[in-house]
Amino acid sequence: MATTQAQEPRAAAAPELPWLASLQQLLRGLPGLVSDRLQLASLELQLAGRVLAQIVMLVVAAAILGVTAWLALWGGVLFALIDSGLHWALASLMVLVLNLLACAAAVARARALAPRLRLPATWRHLGVPASTPAAA
Repeated sequence: MATTQAQEPRAAAAPELPWLASLQQLLRGLPGLVSDRLQLASLELQLAGRVLAQIVMLVVAAAILGVTAWLALWGGVLFALIDSGLHWALASLMVLVLNLLACAAAVARARALAPRLRLPATWRHLGVPASTPAAA
């Protein structure tokens, strides 16, 4: 009789289903899992911010060095033109005109590429008229 009474309280409790226990265990571990991933994302974003700052500084340094090299190149061309017997004013004008032509070509190419920034193929794929992205 003692064994029958000992089994009755177990029978009264609802039997645990294996998937329910797994789900409960997953739900108990979820806050820790989310917290760990958020902390990792935060640390990686801090690192990415530092790396981005370094990249920007290196790009600025490269731009300064590139401009310096460009000026040295054209200074050399200018001196070579003067050394070949060309008047300094005419040589300077030639260097200026060549640089302005290169600048105009670069600006024209940039203006020709600018409409691609509106993602025209994506808008066409979505069925939106081409004028909508420009208006927005």
